[in-house]
Amino acid sequence: MAENKVPRNALFVCFGCLSNVGTLTGLAGLEIVRQVGPQNTSIFCLGGLATEVPTVLEKTRAAERIITVDGCPMNCALKIVERAGFTPDRAINLVQDCGLKKGPPLEYGDQDVQTAKAAIQDALL
Repeated sequence: MAENKVPRNALFVCFGCLSNVGTLTGLAGLEIVRQVGPQNTSIFCLGGLATEVPTVLEKTRAAERIITVDGCPMNCALKIVERAGFTPDRAINLVQDCGLKKGPPLEYGDQDVQTAKAAIQDALL
């Protein structure tokens, strides 16, 4: 991604690797970026949003769409985005929306990754 180009979709994923569903948000998000291209969708910096980094705020404002992807019902990514003053166009929760079960960080299979990817892909439409 060129320095001045902002992807159409800003993807904020929790990527909380203390559970399988948190891990899946990041893995599925990365695969979607690879699939659709970083000019279309990119994972934005959730930490930079929470700490009010000017370039992250600026790029988030410039994105056409904001999508949050949380693994569990704590909805950390959604809450951080909202507290930064943004309203996501779509908010995905892998437990609540996709029926995935929360478990240990590395307990997931290919089907779980595909389920998470499908939810994100649907949000890009």
